[in-house]
Amino acid sequence: MDALVMFKALASEPRLQVLEWLKEPAAHFPPQVDGDFETDGVCADYIREKLGIAAATASRHLTLLTDTQLLIPTRKQGWVFYRRNEVVIAEFVQALKPL
Repeated sequence: MDALVMFKALASEPRLQVLEWLKEPAAHFPPQVDGDFETDGVCADYIREKLGIAAATASRHLTLLTDTQLLIPTRKQGWVFYRRNEVVIAEFVQALKPL
């Protein structure tokens, strides 16, 4: 894990907000037709709408979080769904703790 790349990915309010929302997706997003919050994640369009930003900007944020493996993308029914990668998040948090 490259800590500098991870910090850069986290140095954005929208990206931090996405990670926070995805902790409890059912509390922050409307029900989905094609994807399950737990197994598939949240549709990229729902994330974009909630952020209130353009599709290209949302895509960039989601790509950065995916590139650092903080999010896991799942393609389903022509849509992309995102969920948190709890293993990578836990490893990063653990790496921040002093020895």
